[in-house]
Amino acid sequence: MSSKQVVLVTGASTGFGRLFTETLARKGHTVFATMRDPAGRNAKNAGEIRALAAKESLPVHVLEMDVTDEGSVGRAVDAAVAKAGRIDVAINNAGYYLSGLEEAVTTEQARRLMDTNFLGVVRVNRAVLPHMRRQRSGVLVHISSVAGRLILPSTGFYCASKFAMEALAEAYSYELAGQGIESVIVEPGAYETPVFGNTVTAADEARTETYGAAREIPAKINGALSSSAGNAQEVADAVLRIIETPAGEKQLRYRVSAASFGVDEINALTKQVQAGVLEAFGLAGDTKFLKGKAAGSA
Repeated sequence: MSSKQVVLVTGASTGFGRLFTETLARKGHTVFATMRDPAGRNAKNAGEIRALAAKESLPVHVLEMDVTDEGSVGRAVDAAVAKAGRIDVAINNAGYYLSGLEEAVTTEQARRLMDTNFLGVVRVNRAVLPHMRRQRSGVLVHISSVAGRLILPSTGFYCASKFAMEALAEAYSYELAGQGIESVIVEPGAYETPVFGNTVTAADEARTETYGAAREIPAKINGALSSSAGNAQEVADAVLRIIETPAGEKQLRYRVSAASFGVDEINALTKQVQAGVLEAFGLAGDTKFLKGKAAGSA
């Protein structure tokens, strides 16, 4: 893989995605910043990204992508490959936060959340992987959260979406290692991004009202998260370091936050347990990353 890479970022209009775009492009990586409706609802954000790219001569291209639409994902990936010739890194960042007592979250709200936060990752990875496998190189980056390892009341559905993403990302890491492709997970804590301003709340208010004092839990959690939010540039800098780490030397998980809350201990124990599971099934050798020529390459 060349030192200057071609990177596809989902959810690049604001927040982490916007910072990833700017940070990576300023280091010379070619970035395809994808977002929904760049000619409409995101016209201002798309315009700002294009203006910055022109001003600083950055290798950034804005593409339309709705991760809940398989056709949209495919068209964006095809456009990126047509222009750059390859995709080296796909950063699965698109997603949103759902807050509320779990019983008050409707089935439709749960479906929409998983369609974006989890199935969106499935669609993007399925679109980029044929290109990466032909190259015998590539990196799938999954922007999870410490909520992909820990659970707080009133965040259960959001946590479920991140737990699901982490399970998928870990399975990819085993299956793709022999083809020279890495799958990594980034677990940020609370950072200052528009995510809290765009929070979706549980819709069944009648059920929420029956919970007594517990109905105040979502507000307490959200207030605590907002008040402790750090500088989101820390996460962008971490992602830059990850993608510039040589092939075969990346970790599976990276926790990025001021406090661990026990996540580091969970990750360390999981790594140990998973190694034993793979060994028990006779898969330890099959799931190791192969540097140089990948298995099955000419």
